[in-house]
Amino acid sequence: MAPSVEAPSVEHRFVDVNGVRLHIAEQGQGPLVLLLHGFPESWYSWRHQFGPLAAAGYRVVAPDQRGYARSEQPTDISAYTMLHLTGDVIGLIRALGEEQAVVVGHDWGAPVAWTTAMLRPDVVRGVAGLSVPPAPRGTAAPLPALRAQLGEGFYQQYFQEPGVADAELARDVRSTFRRLLYGGSGDSPMTDPPVPWVIPEGHSVLDTMEEPKELPGWLTDDDIDAFARDYEEHGDRAFTGGLNWYRNIDRNWELLAPFHGRGIDIPALYVAGDRDLVRAFPGMDRLLPALDQVLPRLHANVTLPGCGHWTQQERPDEVNAALLDFLAQLPARD
Repeated sequence: MAPSVEAPSVEHRFVDVNGVRLHIAEQGQGPLVLLLHGFPESWYSWRHQFGPLAAAGYRVVAPDQRGYARSEQPTDISAYTMLHLTGDVIGLIRALGEEQAVVVGHDWGAPVAWTTAMLRPDVVRGVAGLSVPPAPRGTAAPLPALRAQLGEGFYQQYFQEPGVADAELARDVRSTFRRLLYGGSGDSPMTDPPVPWVIPEGHSVLDTMEEPKELPGWLTDDDIDAFARDYEEHGDRAFTGGLNWYRNIDRNWELLAPFHGRGIDIPALYVAGDRDLVRAFPGMDRLLPALDQVLPRLHANVTLPGCGHWTQQERPDEVNAALLDFLAQLPARD
């Protein structure tokens, strides 16, 4: 397995994009590959991808997305809509001096990648999503439907009230990362089989995920420290930026109304574990088998046995192989 410490040649700097200061990590030269993390993560979740992709001749850049880790946290909840997030991707590509990029996303980073590819196929040469597949826009707002199916305790619903999950997650940042990274992994009993993440009434978000007695082999104390350091500097707002993404779910549905029915007609890759909690979301049993209808230029649909939600961290070798295979078959840049 790849080492869990960053390679010395990964460089860090800040870039101003759309009025927000973003921290980025970068390595390598060549066609740009942009790696977008999810919740509650940072650039560090891609630590195993930098070296192999850079060695293969790509310029690899992973930002802390707006609201996360070392990047700026706008205070207004409405500053975290999908249009802001995809705008950051396009702005970052330009700020890096590039005209096009391959965009890869995991967890929340995947919807950002899919949506950017849908809106700007002139800029996105290829798109890959880990864990979260592209979901066509429905005819009704998502949260009321999820509430009807899974109740108020479904985590996306639970995250809606400002300050509640924020305080619970920020109380002990290192414990939060240990619990969430273990609890959503393929090593946890919670994912065998995967079930929707629901917080029972009267419980906190972390009550549902126990503190592991020991970390799984793919995760070290140094990894926990790397995530936690960048979050702890934000104090009781350590997780607020990321939680604000959830607080725009229905607003995103409204804002993307002009693009209802628009597809993603560029080369695409999907990779997910068979123990990923996302597989238990309502409708996934219909969406995943029909993925080639949503992605007509789907290069591969890769399922990783025994892998949970943290795809590129749990199975770095398999993810790197899938990404390199996908990148190698893309047409040359315009």
